[in-house]
Amino acid sequence: MVPLSASILVLVFVVLMILLLPNFMQLVPYLADSFLRARGSSALENSVRVSRDRNTVALVMLLPGQLLVFRYRLYNPDFMAWQSGDARIWIIAAVFGVYFILRLAVYVLLKPRRRYEAYQTAHHASYTFFILMVLLMLLTAGGMFLFKAPDQVIRTVLYAEAGAVYFVFLIRRAQILSLSCNQFRTFLYLCALELIPTASLVVSAVLL
Repeated sequence: MVPLSASILVLVFVVLMILLLPNFMQLVPYLADSFLRARGSSALENSVRVSRDRNTVALVMLLPGQLLVFRYRLYNPDFMAWQSGDARIWIIAAVFGVYFILRLAVYVLLKPRRRYEAYQTAHHASYTFFILMVLLMLLTAGGMFLFKAPDQVIRTVLYAEAGAVYFVFLIRRAQILSLSCNQFRTFLYLCALELIPTASLVVSAVLL
């Protein structure tokens, strides 16, 4: 039985995407450009309207992202095994929130006092790549579900896709940071900004 919370999230997502469809279609070329080259993120950030639309779409994409994590148990620590469907959905939402706050806290703490434009662009690129990751995973999960692929197979493919998109994101983020930092400082920024939040998420999934 589908939990009530999941049904509500699906309905809200569909309504919001219908309303945002024109904005999303105008955003697509910028998303593709940001994926293919680091300067694509700079071009996106230079447009106030496009960057605002990107932020809005990224916020909406939290809904299907949360549903994918719930449906295919992409985040499935032991303590969630005995939780009801609705409770698991809200726990996942809480994990999303904590992960976002942790990333934001590290970003604010390490933000340079001068020449922070590239640093800011690199941070906002995470919103772009989150949209791309969720879109890819939605299309994959939907196609494999129609062909009746087992959940374990779908889960494995989704993990692989998330890892691949995240890998490209790390490359692009490093390239953006290198516009204003030397290689050593870029490496340190990348480790601090990505390793701490992501490692915390993985450790919580394994140990809790």
